[in-house]
Amino acid sequence: MWEAALSAVENIFGCPCVAEVIPRSLAFLVLGVVMGLSLGAIPGLGGLVGLAILLPFTLDLDTLSAFAVMIGLISVTTTSDTIPSVLFGVPGTAASQATILDGHPMAKKGEAGRAFGAAYMASMMGGLFGALILAVSIPVLRPIVLAFSAPEFFMMGMLGISMVAVLSGGAPLKGLVVGALGLMVGMVGMDYQVGEMRWTFGQLYLWEGVPLVPVALGIFAIPEMADLVIRGTRIADVPKDALRGVTVGIRDAFRHWFLVLRSSAVGVWVGATPGLGGAVVDWFAYGHAVQTERGARESFGTGDVRGVIAPESANNAKEGGSLIPTLAFGVPGSAAMAILLGVFLIQGISPGPDMLTKHLDVTYTMVWSIAIANIFGTGLCLLLTNHLARLANVRVHLLAPLVIVVVFLAAFQAKRHFGDLFLLLSFGVLGWLMKRFGWPRPPLILGLVLSSVLENYFFIAASHYGVSWLWRPIVLVIGALIVTSLVYGQRWTRTGMAPDEPAPKASGFRFHLGVPVLFTLAILLLVLAGVVTARGWPAQARLFPLVVGLAAAGMCAAQLFLDLFRVPGKGAGRIMDLEAETGVPGRVVARRAADIFGWILGLLTSIWVIGFLLTVPLFMWLYLALRGRAGWRLCLGYTALALAVLLGVFHYTLHIPWPQGVVAGPQEVLLQWLGG
Repeated sequence: MWEAALSAVENIFGCPCVAEVIPRSLAFLVLGVVMGLSLGAIPGLGGLVGLAILLPFTLDLDTLSAFAVMIGLISVTTTSDTIPSVLFGVPGTAASQATILDGHPMAKKGEAGRAFGAAYMASMMGGLFGALILAVSIPVLRPIVLAFSAPEFFMMGMLGISMVAVLSGGAPLKGLVVGALGLMVGMVGMDYQVGEMRWTFGQLYLWEGVPLVPVALGIFAIPEMADLVIRGTRIADVPKDALRGVTVGIRDAFRHWFLVLRSSAVGVWVGATPGLGGAVVDWFAYGHAVQTERGARESFGTGDVRGVIAPESANNAKEGGSLIPTLAFGVPGSAAMAILLGVFLIQGISPGPDMLTKHLDVTYTMVWSIAIANIFGTGLCLLLTNHLARLANVRVHLLAPLVIVVVFLAAFQAKRHFGDLFLLLSFGVLGWLMKRFGWPRPPLILGLVLSSVLENYFFIAASHYGVSWLWRPIVLVIGALIVTSLVYGQRWTRTGMAPDEPAPKASGFRFHLGVPVLFTLAILLLVLAGVVTARGWPAQARLFPLVVGLAAAGMCAAQLFLDLFRVPGKGAGRIMDLEAETGVPGRVVARRAADIFGWILGLLTSIWVIGFLLTVPLFMWLYLALRGRAGWRLCLGYTALALAVLLGVFHYTLHIPWPQGVVAGPQEVLLQWLGG
């Protein structure tokens, strides 16, 4: 083993060299790191897009160079995705959604540099931990992972769902309803048991289900940009000594080393579990931190640096965990690992026992590549942090049009269908209303991601084992962990008060009717409509939707009762989500919200009519001139620069297709002129 590890070092740092200066494998590793950092900083793209782009080019590379560039890319994507999450409240990738909850409030308080420093160092430590676990675990974990089958994987998914109550803070009922709603959204599309179309409304676009990217961007990105516009100021006043804040964040990561270690272990576990992956790893780690860290209930969600450290440690450690089943069993631990399997096939290598014997040097080359990529990527991010932190000083009306345009383009990459953009706007409105009325948004994403996994494992377990799977030893152990998690979480989710704070004296129920109550009623009616529709499906197709839907309806009805007959002095408490803007009067909020969503609707309509490329300069110019009250020189320069960046990055570099309009001719002529 030690000989293979030393041989792997020689594979990376040895000859042949590029221009007789840089070792070839190291050069490709650095190339992958730079690409990964760039893609992670662009909301909605991430490592999956980069791997898909690079895959054809690995045909002409030797084995070590091919794996170096791919491992370098996926190792650091979840390092740079912190940038948009902290500055704009927009998730750079699915694995950085939980970072928003505390990272963005830190930016608003002028602590963007500290958030960056903590995130980058935690990411590096998590990545190194994942590489270490990968190095020592494959021979050890092989018999353990082989002992897992559908019942155990189902229970592990249920363990993730049990985090919903934790992520819901002082509003556990709302969190459970939203989690169930996410499960129902995840069931949209063709049921693979009997081929029934569920909640597709005759739309071909929905046959393969609701894509995660437009939902995540709609739930988080659109509401945050809307609230920034409603507030009408810059994100924060970043102090001149922002770089010193970075060093404070680095020290925070080392001071909370045990949290980094535990969260990294969560990341490795999630990565090694096929079917879970990056979309939930940050929520698992965040929920674990909330359960175990002292005072987390009071401070998480308001700008606590520990709320940044936990998810950032886990999402980088996940890559090492994902490689465990990929290398040992040929079972991809994530979608990115599925693409990496393509590299194995291209290079003529079969993942499995050979990776522990015949190709052990290649395995350890991957381990060293992960470690080196994390160190180099973190160093590069730290060099740029001072400049990145100062972006928070820019007026929101200068940032909003560009961020909104990038979010639209990122959402379109889900299925490259106009349905992506309609989903983005729909969930954007829903997310803003949820945030405004105190409904936690994280459980919706968690439910959406785990829905198909839970349903598939449930049917496999039931059909193969009947009810006897409930008594399998590992199932019982995981079940005990679920009960422990829920009981421990209920200690602080039961109320919104501190443990030593006396409960308020209730003076009886009072009838209360308002817009929040109507929103709860609307959710209840939506769930009931789904249940009624599901009753007409075949038995196998309707079982899971009915169980989830009826449970959601019951919990939502209970929440409606609490909203209607509120006990004076006893609210729902804080929720684990970004708080809505409260410094602006209600009527002003409604007017400004209608204004910004009107602009977004106008953007969508224009894209639908004349296409994306023609709409972008028109939208930016009009927004800056009418909404930002900018002069014509600023409008012209900003629009030209933004369009040049979009074309340079997305058109000429990434070759990403642009949404076509009904009147497609003008955009096609422009693309031909641009060489596309």
